[in-house]
Amino acid sequence: MSSRRNRVLVPESKQAMDNFKMEVANSLNVNLKQGYNGDLTSREAGSVGGEMVKRMIAYAENNLK
Repeated sequence: MSSRRNRVLVPESKQAMDNFKMEVANSLNVNLKQGYNGDLTSREAGSVGGEMVKRMIAYAENNLK
């Protein structure tokens, strides 16, 4: 059985999410670069992902009412 969890459902959204990730990383002063980022600590990587989720939830709460 193949995993479909990482399948891109809307191909146009990939670049937008990459841009969003870079924007969040810059705002948190995390040195994120294109490609491999294995030199990041778990804390840095988690802070970027957590902040992205936080901002997406805030956006949804403000715009989907």
